Amino acid sequence: MRHYEVVFLVHPDQSEQVPAMIERYSKLMTDNGGAVHRLEDWGRRPLAYPIVKLHKAHYVLMNIECDSSTLAELEDLFRFNDAVLRNLTIRRDSADTEASLLSKEKAEERPARRPAPAASDA
Repeated sequence: MRHYEVVFLVHPDQSEQVPAMIERYSKLMTDNGGAVHRLEDWGRRPLAYPIVKLHKAHYVLMNIECDSSTLAELEDLFRFNDAVLRNLTIRRDSADTEASLLSKEKAEERPARRPAPAASDA
């Protein structure tokens, strides 16, 4: 079996369906003998350019291990699901299990902001 990195963008109006979609795709992998090594829900983020007159989308990253027939079935599910705006699948040499840079940025604590100076009544 080969390792793949899959990123898909979901229509922002369908964001509440993302957990069910992730569950369905993860179940597809495990039922066909594959595995999900990393799963990150990046949430709603701005797009670099408008897609179907939309400026934001819900991003999801999955690192999976599966055979080619399971991958083809996953890509068919993406193709026939109107909520999935775009998807990208990249073949990897090994499974990536550590957190991505995007999720590391979210996990890091930002330094506390200084309080705004008090407006003086002069």
